[in-house]
Amino acid sequence: MFGVRSVTFFLARLILGYIFIMHGWQKLHTNGISNVEKGFDAMGVPAPDLAAQYATWVEFIGGILLILGLLLPIVSILLIADMIGAIAYAHWDAGFWNSDGGYELPLALIAGLLAVGFAQAGTAAADHYVFRRRRRGAVVE
Repeated sequence: MFGVRSVTFFLARLILGYIFIMHGWQKLHTNGISNVEKGFDAMGVPAPDLAAQYATWVEFIGGILLILGLLLPIVSILLIADMIGAIAYAHWDAGFWNSDGGYELPLALIAGLLAVGFAQAGTAAADHYVFRRRRRGAVVE
């Protein structure tokens, strides 16, 4: 049975995952990776071809993994790195407010990723079942 905590963590992962899937989908299908690469190049992102691939796929696949609750700490770290890059290259100069193109949204996404990536995932996450054996075998000192 899922407790309140598991459900709330699942809802947080669902919302974050959906946001990242949509941004990855936008880069992949709406804009196209080649246009993302051109945009990254214009912003001065180092290795814009690799950065465009990284941002697209880590957002799309990472969003799916967030919803599933699979490999949460690793996925969160990869997405946090993506958001730090977005803040540094795309949003910092515009200031804080999202309405001005600022870093408010990526910073909020980082906060959400820290919360769901490093808390106990709960029974509504695949990590709970995948790593169950490891928890049972842990020695408490």
